[in-house]
Amino acid sequence: MKKRLCATAAALGVLTTLTALPPAAEAASSHTRHILPLGPAGLPETRTTTTLQPGVTLTRIVRGNATDPSLHWTVEASIPGGDTSPDPDAPPTALKDEASADELAAALTGDGFAARVERVTTERTADYTGGTLGWRVRIGTFTSQSAAATERTRLLSAGYTGSAVFTGWDGEATDRGPWHIDVLTIDPRTFRGALDASYGPDLENRETTSGLSEAAGATAAVNAGFFVLDPKAGAPGDPAGVGVYDGRLLSEPVNGRPALVLHDNGRATAIARYTWQGRIKAHGTALALDGINRVPGLIRNCGGGEGDRPTPLPLHDVTCTNPDELVAFTPEYGQQTPSGEGAEAVLDAHDRVVELRTPRGGPLPQGGSAIQATGDRVADLTPLALPGTRVSLTTTLLDERGRRVSPSPGTDIVNAGPELVRDGRLHVTPATDGMVHPGDPSWYYGWVHKRNPRTLAGVDAAGRTVLITADGRSTEALGLSIVESARLAKALGLRDAVNLDGGGSTTMVTNGKVINAPSDATGERPVGDAVLIGPRGH
Repeated sequence: MKKRLCATAAALGVLTTLTALPPAAEAASSHTRHILPLGPAGLPETRTTTTLQPGVTLTRIVRGNATDPSLHWTVEASIPGGDTSPDPDAPPTALKDEASADELAAALTGDGFAARVERVTTERTADYTGGTLGWRVRIGTFTSQSAAATERTRLLSAGYTGSAVFTGWDGEATDRGPWHIDVLTIDPRTFRGALDASYGPDLENRETTSGLSEAAGATAAVNAGFFVLDPKAGAPGDPAGVGVYDGRLLSEPVNGRPALVLHDNGRATAIARYTWQGRIKAHGTALALDGINRVPGLIRNCGGGEGDRPTPLPLHDVTCTNPDELVAFTPEYGQQTPSGEGAEAVLDAHDRVVELRTPRGGPLPQGGSAIQATGDRVADLTPLALPGTRVSLTTTLLDERGRRVSPSPGTDIVNAGPELVRDGRLHVTPATDGMVHPGDPSWYYGWVHKRNPRTLAGVDAAGRTVLITADGRSTEALGLSIVESARLAKALGLRDAVNLDGGGSTTMVTNGKVINAPSDATGERPVGDAVLIGPRGH
């Protein structure tokens, strides 16, 4: 299990600042001096800052009006995309070309629905031209969710598909809110606690952020990186990208995507991009690895390598496949490796082969590990898997220049994306990081363009680590688009910032309690890993 913090969290819980903006007022710490760039100027903005432990503050920000008369509920006609999906964050297919939208609207009008066609345009980013995403078809204007839901039921009965949506989630700059933002700041000049990441008892299962926080005795925590949710995409809970814990690489990077680096308890927090190399060696023969601690053949968020389909490049929320893979499993994966066709060399705690299993999958010896092969890689592994053979495993992180990175035991790295701020300037990278899906503008519309709950992280010019959550998917908290997330991070003074997992995963915990409003109907979502703040570790 990932290391625990001390079992008792001596949180101070001292209220230090209450500010209301405007009029302009200087908040408790420099990164909160600027009014947030959300909605028109002049909106009310209230901030409350609490000291959780020496060097750690929580700033709660409420911006905007409780009600905005320009916002309403409507029904968005669409191709079904999320109702039966195991991923509740999967956006529906909502956008079409103009001709198709006009045709659908005409059919709906003929069936007695007040349909309209709306053009959707999106902002330019550092690597995406923006412009027209497509056209959507919406029905009616309603003052309540229940009224929109009634119209949606009528739509479904007529043989169409669609969803009830609140127009405050569209991301219009004229919207007046409200927004609910929570900001954790760790100041290395006075912080003497532990700042790290935890995945729980094993990699292959999910735990809630509050559960991970409680197990570690943490003062505060936020959810961290993207992870496998659907069993068809791999092992639920497995990080969908780089995962380094206590300096050990336990999940390989999505090729070149950004990550949040926590080093020396917040004294050297950074945003970085990584690739990797891995290999096993036995009898003088070395074999390249395709992955570590994941189901062979399934590469969540893609970005694996040659032979992966449909692409070797990052492609977010897509599971690429490859029939021919060699994947290593460490003791941290879980009690049992995934089963399926292929072969598996089972190693004891001394890295010696005790068994060659075929088909692959089964329990591991105490402290043991395994190498699994599928397809053409079975023939590569089999000659090396003789009983008693010692098999060495090496994995290497590489930075953007291809230089070797050797994390120390005081380093944790969690996957992220897209990048938001670089060197104090907006630097939003959805195309580079796989958030632009060719031929599917509806995915970008739902995930990047529209407002959702978000979890953000980064470091400011003073070297302070900043962790941010923004509630969303409600009328009480609109959420943020990805571009709004970048502007928010910059306004809070972050020099470098990145987007972590969001949507229903967005969770912040302080003193053992969830303090934000997770958006899943079932409440707090179990996740893959979390960033933890606590008193000094053992």
